[in-house]
Amino acid sequence: MQHSFSYDKKKVIQALRYHFVQRPEIRILIVVVNVFAIISAILFYTKKIRPEPFLLGSFIWIMLMATFWYFLPNNIYKKSATFKDAFIIHFGESSIRLETERGYVDWNWEKFSHFFESPHFIHLYFDPKSFFLVPKEGMGDEFTHELRGLLNRKIGK
Repeated sequence: MQHSFSYDKKKVIQALRYHFVQRPEIRILIVVVNVFAIISAILFYTKKIRPEPFLLGSFIWIMLMATFWYFLPNNIYKKSATFKDAFIIHFGESSIRLETERGYVDWNWEKFSHFFESPHFIHLYFDPKSFFLVPKEGMGDEFTHELRGLLNRKIGK
C-alpha cells in the first residue's frame, strides 16, 4: 500500500494539539488547574477568600490553554523541516518505507509502540514523545480501512 502526501499547516497544528491533549501528564495538569480554578471561584463567590487566588487560578488556566493550544504546536511546526517536505509512504508486511526526494528510511513494525487516529491524521508513535504523522487526506475509504487493519495487526493500540 502506498500513499503520497505533503502537510497542511493548519491540520498539522491541530494534530499536534491532539498529541498534547493525549499525554497523561498534561491531562492531569489540566484537571488540577481546573479544580483549583473552580474551588477558588466558589470560595471567592462565597467571600471566603480575596480575589487574588481566583485571579491567579484564572491566569494559570488561560496560560496553560494558550501554551498547549497555540505556543507549543506553532513552535514545533516552525522548528521542524519535516512538515515542508513531500513524501511517499509504503506500508508493507515487514516494514514501512518513507521516501522523499533526498532519500528514504525503512522502519520495521517493531519500532512503533502504538498509533491513534485524529480527524486528519494517523499518529504513528515510536515512543511516548516521538511520532510521525500520516495525513488521511487523499486516502480513499477502502485504503484507510485496509491501513487500519494493517496497523491493528502490526502495532495494536
